[in-house]
Amino acid sequence: MKVIRYQDAEYAEFVQQLDRQAIPSTDLYETVAAIVDAVKQGGNKAVYEYTEKFDKLALTDETLFVSDAELAEAQELVVDSVKEAIAASKKNVHAFAHRSMRQDWNYTNTEGAEVGERFVPYDRVGVYVPGGKAPLVSTALMTAAIGQAVGVTNIIAATPAGANGKVNPSLLYALKESGATQIIKVGGAQAIAAMALGTETVEPVEKIFGPGNSFVVEAKRQLVGAVSIDLLPGPSEVLIIADDSANPAFVAADLLAQAEHGGDSVVGFATTSMELLAKVEIEIERQIKTLSRSAYIRKVLDVGTFALVVENLEEAIRICNVFAPEHLSLIADDEDHWLDKVKTAGAIYVGNFAAVAVGDFLAGPSHTLPTGGSGKSFSGIRADQFQRRTSIVRMDQASVQKSEKYVAEFARVEGLDAHGASVSIRANAE
Repeated sequence: MKVIRYQDAEYAEFVQQLDRQAIPSTDLYETVAAIVDAVKQGGNKAVYEYTEKFDKLALTDETLFVSDAELAEAQELVVDSVKEAIAASKKNVHAFAHRSMRQDWNYTNTEGAEVGERFVPYDRVGVYVPGGKAPLVSTALMTAAIGQAVGVTNIIAATPAGANGKVNPSLLYALKESGATQIIKVGGAQAIAAMALGTETVEPVEKIFGPGNSFVVEAKRQLVGAVSIDLLPGPSEVLIIADDSANPAFVAADLLAQAEHGGDSVVGFATTSMELLAKVEIEIERQIKTLSRSAYIRKVLDVGTFALVVENLEEAIRICNVFAPEHLSLIADDEDHWLDKVKTAGAIYVGNFAAVAVGDFLAGPSHTLPTGGSGKSFSGIRADQFQRRTSIVRMDQASVQKSEKYVAEFARVEGLDAHGASVSIRANAE
């Protein structure tokens, strides 16, 4: 873990580098653009070629979709304790989603027109669930189950299968329980392109949700316009801000849990207490010996983990607002005071006992959150993102008459005579 103190010469430069922008490299842009264009031109054939190239899996039209038999097999294979955990998470996800859905409203404006907003679910959305080193069962719940709660009727899920053509049964079970109506065995940028553009057998969706690697995120970015997207969620990250009221064992445990995501994960710790930092380092060494993926975790600690000793908590919060972490753990005296100063964080966990992992799996809010600095512009997945929003205007002649003189001024200034006439003809009708 790289440790930098505010007295160090490199401190200011390092903190400045934490002000990130989620901008792709030219190589990444071009690679993904080629994949998207190939799927646009070649449909299923291109999807199959990239799947064989990247995932070593030969798909056909007959094996592209997860079958009813595979779903039934998953139902039998998943143990009751896993089913209970999925049910508990789904219950909380649905409850949170129902409370955060947008509701229709209306009121009468000054001129007497009735105006308002109407919210309806999308008809067909796509959710992406990464594969790789671990089956992200919880991601099914944190994406598809929110759409299910909102009332989306068609949810297509994309997740890569293994070289044997199988998807993890717990993941299949979770997807089905979360409302997935179709599941394709495809990952990467080609999966995003297939859902956004459609192929001979994949019907295009209206919006795409879910996290992924840099290729998946870039594909979502490039396809905005052809389809709507939720946000740009890339490799996972956490920032822990703590003073000497923090439990060092808890802090170490959260740092290790974040490092377990591996890859390009970012693990950050900012504290005002040198004593706490020393205790956390001891706890990391003690706890890592008990973990099954200790060698894997240690690589992330060596490459993607930093600890900052800051002069005060004001500085730590300033760094947080610049860094825009996916997860923020805030442990300090007078927590509410410091919480009010946080402007940019995907999810905030307050206090010693607020374990980030509970949010990952169970608490209710989606764990699909903005990363790489995109939290300055995006928020995590929300229920209202599964709803279309439409404004409504209803008028009678009296409200048109009250509106006419103002519309006439806008029409005159902008040189749009027909606009003004379309109102006057109604206002003066017998």
